[in-house]
Amino acid sequence: MELNEEAVIAKARQVLDIEIEGLRAIREQMDGHFVHLAEACLEALNKNGKIVVTGVGKSGHVGQKIAATLSSTGSPAIFMHPVEAMHGDLGVLQQGDILLALSYSGETAELTRIIMPAKRLGVPVACFTGSEESTLAKLSDIVVTGRVEREACPFNLAPTTTSTAQLAFGDALAMILLESRNFTKEDYGMRHPGGAIGRAVTLRISDLMRTGEHVAKAGYEATVKQVLLTMTAARCGCAIVTDDENKLIGIFTDGDFRRRVENDLSILERTMKEVMTPNPACVRGDALAIEALKILERRHIDDIVVVDEENHVIGLVDIQDLPRFKIM
Repeated sequence: MELNEEAVIAKARQVLDIEIEGLRAIREQMDGHFVHLAEACLEALNKNGKIVVTGVGKSGHVGQKIAATLSSTGSPAIFMHPVEAMHGDLGVLQQGDILLALSYSGETAELTRIIMPAKRLGVPVACFTGSEESTLAKLSDIVVTGRVEREACPFNLAPTTTSTAQLAFGDALAMILLESRNFTKEDYGMRHPGGAIGRAVTLRISDLMRTGEHVAKAGYEATVKQVLLTMTAARCGCAIVTDDENKLIGIFTDGDFRRRVENDLSILERTMKEVMTPNPACVRGDALAIEALKILERRHIDDIVVVDEENHVIGLVDIQDLPRFKIM
């Protein structure tokens, strides 16, 4: 069946417009109750407690995402399925935790049944619901309401706008807690050790730079012939030119040699003083590795010299090494 392109795009935009309208609605409903929730969550976390998120159906799926977002941004959280909770999983709740229940109607029986058992454990209960008059709201200690006008579903039944609202509510809470707990980009990377995000914010230049015999160095008066042999021994595409105190002066690359030799066959006898590129790109060893990639791409070069705070050469970053560390 071939779809009408204009009709499909129009319908997709209508769905997005309805959900955007819903997000604007819950934005305007944010009030002191949300602040109270954030404060209660902070109190629990500061006492080494956790946020236990619960919900059924689409709210349950959203709840799992909210718990994952909270955990990855420095607020320990876990999802607890209310049905399983009634058969033993309520044990994940400990004194010091806070329970966050999600239900737009606030009348989901499987969910409301666990509220009183949770409160008997001494756990405060908060909820995000569309009705402050609902059973869930009346049972909860903290009630944050987020009413939307309509679902994007043509029958006004399938959770669409409401689940989007729940997701946005969870993101807002997570970001408030992130900032309040002084969670840093480095902290975020520590919680994502296996991904590109983690590498980008935790890997340092010193973690990937070449050192020792893998770096070709030369003095001011070294000839191109001598330097090429040094580069070959180090299996390096450049030589770093330093002074007697190992401070950076310049760089000479195999590309420099190829370009010059076409017009000057006597280049092998020339010194680094004559052929080097002075003041080459350099970076500190404690800088993030991603900064090396930015410099390489911006300046269209293959090598960056690594120096310390006094401009002493401590290593070299070669663009060929970056794929091995999965940062490009």
